[in-house]
Amino acid sequence: MPDEVKSAVEGAEVVFRLADPEHALPGVRLWEELGLAAEQLEFKPVEYGWELRLPRPSVHRMEYLFDVADAGMRTDPTNPRVVGGAFGEHSWLPLPGYVEPAWITVEPIASELTPLPVETSPVGPVDVQVWAPDGIAPSFELPLLLSHDGPEFALYAGLTHFAGAMVAEGTLPPFRLALVRPGSRNLWYAANPSYAETLTEHVLPAITTQYKSRQPVLMGASLGALAALYAEWNHPGTFAGLFLQSGSFFTLTTDPQESGFEYYAEVTGFVNQVLEATSAPSTPEIAMTAGTPEENVHNNRVMAAHLASLGLEVDFTESPDMHNFTAWRDTFDPCLIELLQRTWAA
Repeated sequence: MPDEVKSAVEGAEVVFRLADPEHALPGVRLWEELGLAAEQLEFKPVEYGWELRLPRPSVHRMEYLFDVADAGMRTDPTNPRVVGGAFGEHSWLPLPGYVEPAWITVEPIASELTPLPVETSPVGPVDVQVWAPDGIAPSFELPLLLSHDGPEFALYAGLTHFAGAMVAEGTLPPFRLALVRPGSRNLWYAANPSYAETLTEHVLPAITTQYKSRQPVLMGASLGALAALYAEWNHPGTFAGLFLQSGSFFTLTTDPQESGFEYYAEVTGFVNQVLEATSAPSTPEIAMTAGTPEENVHNNRVMAAHLASLGLEVDFTESPDMHNFTAWRDTFDPCLIELLQRTWAA
C-alpha cells in the first residue's frame, strides 16, 4: 500500500488511485483521450480502494477523469491539478519532461476588452470582443489577429494573457486581438459558405471600421481551423496568415469514424476540393499544429503536405499531446509567435 493514496507517475507506469477501503463503490473506470482499449481502463480493487496501472503513454501530459459506477464522471480527488475546457474540468498529470510555457508567468501589458457585436449577418448576430493595449487610439493602425472560439481560447488557453505577455516582452509588436464566439458552432464552422461570408464581409469589416488594422491573421482549432481555411480559400486574400490547430480536415480515407457527424458531407466535400486542387487561390502564411497521438493528426499531415505542394509556406508542428485547449496553448510558443512575426514583418 502506498504511503499516500494519490495518482502519480511511477517509473514506466502511470498509476491512478482512489481511496475506498470499504469498497462501497461498485466500480471505477478511467476516462482518457488516448483511445485505449476498454479493458485497460478498469480499476482493480486493492486494500485501500481502487487502482489502475497503465504503461506510460507517449504524451508529455495526460488529461483524465474517473468514471465511478452509478455516480458518473468526476475529477481525481487525489490530484490538485485541474484544467478547464469546453466540456468541463479535467484532472491532469505532467509526465517527465513536461514544462509549462514560460509566458504564463510574464506580467502582461495593461489592456482593455471591448464588445463589438455584429448584429446583422447571413448567420445572424455574432458576438465579437476586441482586446487591445491600453492607451492606443482605435485610429492608430495595428496588426490584427482574429480567433475562432475566441472567448474559450482566452479562458482555457490564456490567449489574451499570451497577447499581453508577448507585447510586454517585445516578442511581438503591439497588436489587436478579436475574439469571435460562434453561435451554432458545428453549423457555422463546418464548411459553411454563409459563415465564411459573415466572417469576411461582416465581422472583419466591422472590426476594421472601428479599429484601423493591417495584415489580419485568423486562428482556429478543430472545426475552427477548418472554418479558417474555408474562409480564406473561398474569399482569397482576406487573411495574411492562418494558424490552424488540430484541424478537422476529414476525408473518407482518414476519418471514416467521423461519418456520423451531421456535417460530414460538407466537411469532406470541401477538404476533397482542396486536396484535388492544383493551385491555391491565395498565398497566406500558414502554421499548423496537431498532437502526434490525436486522431486528427493523420488528416493534418495530408493537408499540410498538399498545401505545401501548392507552393504555400506551411510550417507543420506535431506535439506530444492531445486534442485540448492546453495542448493548443502550449504550441503558441513558438508556432504562433513565429507565424505572426513572419506575417507582420512583411
